[in-house]
Amino acid sequence: MMILVGASLFMYFMGLFSFCLGRKHLLLMLLSLEFVVVALFLMLYSYLCFYDWEFYFLMIFLTMSVCEGALGLSVLVLLMRTYGNNYMISFNLLW
Repeated sequence: MMILVGASLFMYFMGLFSFCLGRKHLLLMLLSLEFVVVALFLMLYSYLCFYDWEFYFLMIFLTMSVCEGALGLSVLVLLMRTYGNNYMISFNLLW
């Protein structure tokens, strides 16, 4: 059980580290955020398994993370159609 928690913490911090380093492309930032969500799911799963609780909250968490991923991909498609690339430097986010 401790190996699972340690692996999920390592995944979480590596996801945050790659999010901080991959600020150049929007797609890399979205993939890093999804990696963090998977690490959080693994931590939540290990926590619920340790205490023998129900896994209903995991289904809600997965539903919300899928919605977050779909929203991120739709923003990526919108920005690709508007600007033609996914470089963060080319987006004029302040109008």
